Amino acid sequence: MTPSGESTEVEAYKFILDQLKEVGWNTKNPSQYPDGQVWTQNQCLRHPEIKKTLGSTRPENIVKLSEKKLWVIEAKSTRAQLAKALKEAEDDYAKVLMDGGYFSVPLISGVAGNYTTGFEVRTYLLVGTKYKPIIINGKEATGFLDEKTITNLLASGRPVIADFVVNEIIFLRAAERINRILHLGGINKNDRAKVMAALLLVSSEAPGPNVESTDLLVLIGDINTRTKAVLRRNEKVEFHPFIKIEPPTNSENHLKFMTAIIQTIQELKNLSIKSAMNSGTDVLGKFYEVFLKYGNGAKEIGIVLTPRHITRFAVEALGVEPNDIVLDPACGTGGFLVAAFDHVRQQTTPTQIDVFKQHNLFGIERESYVAALAIVNMIFRGDGRNNIVEANCFTKYLKKSTVDGQSSAVYVCTPPPANQEAVTRVLMNPPFALKESDEKEHRFVENALLNMRDGGLLFAIVPISVMVEGGVEEKWRRDTLLTHNTLLSVISFPEELFYPIANQTVGIIVRKGVPHPRTQSVLWCRIVNDGFKKSKGKRLPIPNGPQNDLERVLPTLRGFLDDPNRRIRGVPQFIKKIAIDYTDPHLELVPEAYLDSPMITSEILNSNIDELVRENVAFLIRNRLEDSVND
Repeated sequence: MTPSGESTEVEAYKFILDQLKEVGWNTKNPSQYPDGQVWTQNQCLRHPEIKKTLGSTRPENIVKLSEKKLWVIEAKSTRAQLAKALKEAEDDYAKVLMDGGYFSVPLISGVAGNYTTGFEVRTYLLVGTKYKPIIINGKEATGFLDEKTITNLLASGRPVIADFVVNEIIFLRAAERINRILHLGGINKNDRAKVMAALLLVSSEAPGPNVESTDLLVLIGDINTRTKAVLRRNEKVEFHPFIKIEPPTNSENHLKFMTAIIQTIQELKNLSIKSAMNSGTDVLGKFYEVFLKYGNGAKEIGIVLTPRHITRFAVEALGVEPNDIVLDPACGTGGFLVAAFDHVRQQTTPTQIDVFKQHNLFGIERESYVAALAIVNMIFRGDGRNNIVEANCFTKYLKKSTVDGQSSAVYVCTPPPANQEAVTRVLMNPPFALKESDEKEHRFVENALLNMRDGGLLFAIVPISVMVEGGVEEKWRRDTLLTHNTLLSVISFPEELFYPIANQTVGIIVRKGVPHPRTQSVLWCRIVNDGFKKSKGKRLPIPNGPQNDLERVLPTLRGFLDDPNRRIRGVPQFIKKIAIDYTDPHLELVPEAYLDSPMITSEILNSNIDELVRENVAFLIRNRLEDSVND
């Protein structure tokens, strides 16, 4: 049953305040609190100039942008009334306030809907004498905007924002809420990622699914039809079974399942998800990171999602260019491929990026449903007809080819013959070996090198054991890695990088096909601060923190890969350029074995002496007290 108009108006009031608070606005009454920013209906009349201008009429909310700049928000009880809400915000309130001569109203918003069928939000900016919709990354904003974004809009005077950077903390909070919503809706944790993929896919289409239907089967049927159409349009319809939503078998659970679907779609709208997906941030990857990393059994099935700041770092370090053939042979949800796509997009023309995404990006993923997630991720990058395949990377290889007149590659079932290797850049994070029967991580690296042209660069994240343990790992380092290739750099990552999975990892950068000269220097780097910290069981970005070690090392690493002979000044416990010590009987190839210890300064020495003296004094006092008691 549809709620009454009066009840849904109240729901709209709560929704507005909750969403403004979520994006950082102080929703206290500005007439009562100096730091307050939001007047509700009756509070509006506490401001003498507003009361003088509007009389007894008032909108749902007015946001104080400055002493004389206001943002008017008007709400209606059904989604069909969105246009009416916007018209009243403009004609009944904004224009009246500006006609009073005291205020300007550069922003208006219309809010329409209720918690049963969801809400629609649109925000317009005053440009000259007309209000125009705010467009972010080529898509109309569908959620409330934070203060920083509003400030930038007012400063530019234009309703268009390009290269909008999403607030990762807000997105992570939303992803966690969605995980809870889907849990309460009775959606199994192992199905949540595919449900999210489906809802993201339909959210990219206009109009969205029919959320006003009262029948779950109709709603799910609509969603599945839309997702299948998108995949068919991108020639990937065979993956539809892996993101197809199935209703609960017990009809008694239909209501809570439908509520969860509608609430999730609303969360995506609140995030202006269409705009976010067109940003330079791998937002979809972030969502998957939350669902698979913190909510699902990723550890049990060996999935290790590479943090998106690491995929960006790797792509920038290797200097991926438009003519590179890029492969991730264990691509997961496509994080490295998205990073490569975004990196190249920033330095090419639209024509070049079209060629790159069709002919130069390749990914292999053995898990069907994970491959489907990667495909959805790339569809949002405008790369639906991508070269991601569901396969075992030990039975699927890439061979040089010309496709539609462009240099490219094709998948084959055996390693390509000499001089037919296609790949110039490999970016990979192979699944961690969970038991003895699993393929060892170094085997993934060895196999990936078979696809590469001589001189190509490989970046791989591997457990530290691959680079320090004896036995088969040591034999691989001696007989394969260094005998047939050049080790350029090894980078230690923070212990908590893959939290909550405990695994110390390193990144290795290898040049294919050039035996490692004994005098060849390696760049050894140790990353302690990667810009994230553990907080309440999660790793979250440090806002406005100091420059992290990844940012510090990147220019030096990039320069070293271009010219390994260039001089580099070492920093104790952080970075050093030095050749491999072949006299090491274990051939441990990790930064900790090569970096210099910190220099002992007089300040450190005095501090250590002071601490030692305090400890000794405390020890003597404790012993005397004990002696006194014993006497």
